[in-house]
Amino acid sequence: MPSPAESSALRVAGLTVGYGSVIALEDLDLEIPYGASVAVLGPNGSGKSSLFAAAVGLLSPRAGSIDTGPRGIAWLPQQLDVEPTFPVTVRDVVAMGRWGQGRDGRRRWLARADSEDRERVEEAMGALGIAELADRRLHALSGGQRQRALLAQAMVQDAGLILLDEPLTGVDRPTATAIGKLIRRWRDEGRTVMVATHDLESAARDYDLVLAINRRAIAFGPAADVCTEATLRETFSGHVVRLHGEDIVDTSHHHHGAS
Repeated sequence: MPSPAESSALRVAGLTVGYGSVIALEDLDLEIPYGASVAVLGPNGSGKSSLFAAAVGLLSPRAGSIDTGPRGIAWLPQQLDVEPTFPVTVRDVVAMGRWGQGRDGRRRWLARADSEDRERVEEAMGALGIAELADRRLHALSGGQRQRALLAQAMVQDAGLILLDEPLTGVDRPTATAIGKLIRRWRDEGRTVMVATHDLESAARDYDLVLAINRRAIAFGPAADVCTEATLRETFSGHVVRLHGEDIVDTSHHHHGAS
């Protein structure tokens, strides 16, 4: 029988992180199992991206701890900055997801791609409708096409925890539909997908669990329990948001910080 650490995709205890003198997220406690889709809901500056940065080791805790499970982690940031003159193609970007994916579980960063790697890369590009773009330079793509390339990179990894930071920002409807299907596929495979978003309707409709944060945890649990007017007013204080076609307005002070 697996231990709690082995059955959890993410375990957070008393986590506080920040940038300089700014506290982005404070005293967060959280445990998320494998096989769940989770919306991380909050306004800009609420700490969503900071939570993901801490999970992948880019931001060190000032207090507390954050641990990911034994099945690896994949992360899709809000944007990938690539030097326009850097000759990286869509196929190259997707293939980067296979780095360190040895069959024996050992890291093999310097090994050449084998037939399984190439097959997985081609399958992912086909599934996301970018096979015909395989040899195109990444910087020449539209926003939606680039997002699909990055999703394909995450798709070829064998990670049990997948973090998507605002994946629907600036994408077209077909790409948004593809992302939704991929999230459901990953969850059905027993992986956990956490999606940073400020889309209330999607959080309430499309995810198993919702974490509402605004520099601290406001609520966490099933979407029906979290997406209440009281919780959303506290989470989005100072913002005008919409739920079920109606505006929820709160003019109280909003704390600004890192996203």
